[in-house]
Amino acid sequence: MKQAFLTISMLVCVTLLNACTGKPNLEVDSPDNTVQLTFQNGEQGLTYQLDWNNKSLVDASQISILPNIPVKIIDTEIKTENSNWKPVWGQFSDIKDHYNELVIRLEINGKSGKLYARVYNDGVGFRFERDNISSEDTLDFFAEYNLPSKDMFYAPAGENPPIGPLSIGTLTTSEEKLPKLALPIVVEKSNKMWLSFLESDLYSAKGFNTMKLHFNKETGKLTSSSKPKASAGKLVTPWKVILFGYQAGDLVTSTVTVNLAAPCEIENPDWIKPGKTLWDWRVHGYTAPDGFVYGINTESYKRFIDFAEEKGIEYFLIDDSWYKHATKGHFELSPELDLQAVIDYAADKTVELILYYDRKHGEYGDKELFPYYQSLGMKGVKYGFMGNNVQFSRDAISQSADSELLIDFHDSPVPFTGVRRTFPNAITREYCHAQQDSRKAFTPETFIKMALINAIQGPLDMNNGNFDLSGINAGKRQKGPKKLNSYLSTVVSETARTLVIFSGLVCIPDAPEAYAAKSDLFEFIQKMPVGKWDESRILNSKMSEYITTARRSGTDWFVGSVICQKGGTLDISLDFLEEGKIYEATFYEDTDTTDCKTNPEAYQARKAEVKKDQIIKAKLASGGGHCMYITLKE
Repeated sequence: MKQAFLTISMLVCVTLLNACTGKPNLEVDSPDNTVQLTFQNGEQGLTYQLDWNNKSLVDASQISILPNIPVKIIDTEIKTENSNWKPVWGQFSDIKDHYNELVIRLEINGKSGKLYARVYNDGVGFRFERDNISSEDTLDFFAEYNLPSKDMFYAPAGENPPIGPLSIGTLTTSEEKLPKLALPIVVEKSNKMWLSFLESDLYSAKGFNTMKLHFNKETGKLTSSSKPKASAGKLVTPWKVILFGYQAGDLVTSTVTVNLAAPCEIENPDWIKPGKTLWDWRVHGYTAPDGFVYGINTESYKRFIDFAEEKGIEYFLIDDSWYKHATKGHFELSPELDLQAVIDYAADKTVELILYYDRKHGEYGDKELFPYYQSLGMKGVKYGFMGNNVQFSRDAISQSADSELLIDFHDSPVPFTGVRRTFPNAITREYCHAQQDSRKAFTPETFIKMALINAIQGPLDMNNGNFDLSGINAGKRQKGPKKLNSYLSTVVSETARTLVIFSGLVCIPDAPEAYAAKSDLFEFIQKMPVGKWDESRILNSKMSEYITTARRSGTDWFVGSVICQKGGTLDISLDFLEEGKIYEATFYEDTDTTDCKTNPEAYQARKAEVKKDQIIKAKLASGGGHCMYITLKE
């Protein structure tokens, strides 16, 4: 098991007292001393205030486990941690866990407990522990987020474009019904700093559901509430998390949420392999150049497997309709498919299989499901229609791990931010509007919003990477968009999206022949070491307008940019390259005639030498993209 190793550990007991008022005044700073987290204890309980570089991020706000109940502070201590750990897979191959933590020992209603306030250079986390609770205790891990009226916020909206921008002031005065809010909230402050409110390590917090967000019109404050189910004994809450950065993209690559998550619980996770997967669901009905029509049948799946082996694609995902109905311990297979023949065919190749399971087609039995999939030789399960059911999903993660299966949750799942550290077999999830999901249109603006909002909570299964955009928009697929010509993208944008969206399993949804027809462009996807990144950065980001992501593997860099329908030129600085080294860059670009509506498949590829601090003037078409594969020259 890969765990953190301790490099520095300090424990200092302190008691803080405001000499003027005689009231507790508790403070803890970040390791770089730029962040100040201050607590006050009053008649209504604890409040906190968060400042960064001497500017307010969150003004005085309540935080409690029993709202509006006075708190008695017994004592406090400050801990410092500075260690590194290696994730099984992720955006970084080595993660520093460096924080200062204030531990406040409390007494509330005669029962003891602790509040942990952990402060990083780019985020904070709050967690309560409470001893000797009973089933009669009415607990609520409650927090306010007191923001100025001019601050703007955004939030996910399931399979619809994200909510926002909405101003705090407008919500306070508006008579309209407030939208339902989901994690994570993203805030663009009037001073141009960025915040996000979410949670981490829900997996370890038994009895809790996903925290609920609300806007209180009377107080003008965002709030979060986490109410556990009735239980007895010791209570441990999830971490409530606040991330912050100078640009929206800083929040996406923050390691705070995985640092707050519990260490890996899988004794030997060597079987967990991130990667790319082909997928059949959006290809049904596609007619290949040789006249073959793809469907749910043995020959179609053999074609996918052949292409995956040829191009080094690790997995093939067989989606819905491989079976007609499930009953306890039995699947009724589709008559056109010989599943065992497909399994045997893949076994002779270098391609692993992932199989879908949909509870709407009957229940096989959850405890029986994962051992059965393992007995078939499957390497993963894509689980549909479980919903935001925390305990059910928690069990599915651990049970799939027991059977050495990756698990990909679909259909509005539990966010479970940070769980990829605790159970790295939780490889990805559809906590977003996946490409063409519900067969809706998918705009460049929606993609960019989700890349800067939904992606903060963790890896996403968004199904980017369609190459036959003209055929899809013309309705030449069984599962294409309901409205023709409503899927707005370019093939270079599609390629960049597979890099921009972080995932442990990048699901590419088009036909093998569509990729083979643009094999030079497909090489960018083919070469990506998905989930095995040494370093990840967001170079450019502006909500709804553009994003540039750079990821490093060894000395190689992959850089992808996506822009809105206005198109434009992005300055991409190569300051991440090594000084004095010469690199070769392969550019994958939109052309002068590329357009997401009228000419989405036009692209060009070229090579050039590049070096550190060079500025690339990347020209992107309407709804377009730009990619660079950069290698060190010998």
